[in-house]
Amino acid sequence: MTVTVSDTALRAPSAGRRAKAPRGALQGERRRLYLPMLLPALIAYLVFFVLPSLFGVVLSFAEWSGLGTELSWVGFANYVSMAGSELFRASFVQTLVLTLVVGLALFLIAGASMIVLRAARGSAFIRAAVFLPFMISPIAVGLAVSFLFNPDGLINTVLGALGLSELRQPWLAPELIFNVIMAGVVWSAAGFYVVLVMSAVDGIPPSYYEVARIEGASELQQFRYVTLPLTRDMLAIAASLWAIAGIKTFEIVIAFVGTAGTPPPEARTLAVEQYLRVTGGREGGLAQLGEAAAIGIVMTVITAVLIVLSRRIQRRERLELA
Repeated sequence: MTVTVSDTALRAPSAGRRAKAPRGALQGERRRLYLPMLLPALIAYLVFFVLPSLFGVVLSFAEWSGLGTELSWVGFANYVSMAGSELFRASFVQTLVLTLVVGLALFLIAGASMIVLRAARGSAFIRAAVFLPFMISPIAVGLAVSFLFNPDGLINTVLGALGLSELRQPWLAPELIFNVIMAGVVWSAAGFYVVLVMSAVDGIPPSYYEVARIEGASELQQFRYVTLPLTRDMLAIAASLWAIAGIKTFEIVIAFVGTAGTPPPEARTLAVEQYLRVTGGREGGLAQLGEAAAIGIVMTVITAVLIVLSRRIQRRERLELA
């Protein structure tokens, strides 16, 4: 008996098989599926970030004291006023000093941790202990540091008990208070950057260090030629994060005075100056929202410049290594 199979049956796909759709059609279908899921997030981003940011830029060229008051266009008058303000210039310099000095201290601590904690016993416990201050509220850190360095606080008390009374200082005096603030910021933030860079160190294969040791490399040479090149990207991320955090330092400064008044000019950062203009802490109690917005623009520009510089340095070092 002969069985005849038609050409149509031969050309039909076998059972269980599905014809492949064109690649472009699949991508178009995926886009149609993604859009409804992304739309709520895009709307929220537009309403709560993009539009307020644009309004802040516009407001920096206006004079306004809040709802119920008239908004008037003043052009660059807010920026000119800031440039002529001694308080703004002092807070500008102090913010840059804090960002650069504390940033250098943080990365020295992080670099030392790469060497010490990489093969140290109990390094997980040490990391957790170092990270703990970062989990504390900056307000609490400011209050704790203020208590420690108070003229009658723990630091001076311990110095007196050890017979080192000549080292006792009025730590919160105008000429020393900003140094105390920077010390508090280092203590609070160091743990985060230590854990961040150590997460990159943990990803380096141990065989790299074994080869370096066989070649006779010391611990410092292993850090220079193995650890540092392979953690460069994470260090760049950490530098960008610190640039953002350093420029907007605020809570720890406010904690020094609490509700007793405004921080002295020697302790102010740009974020504190912005806060005082928003709350009417200056100029007879009237809010200066236009000047506050202008300070926000200046802070954004400084942060962008610092991030670009860190990226350029990283790119140049990468080219030199290549």
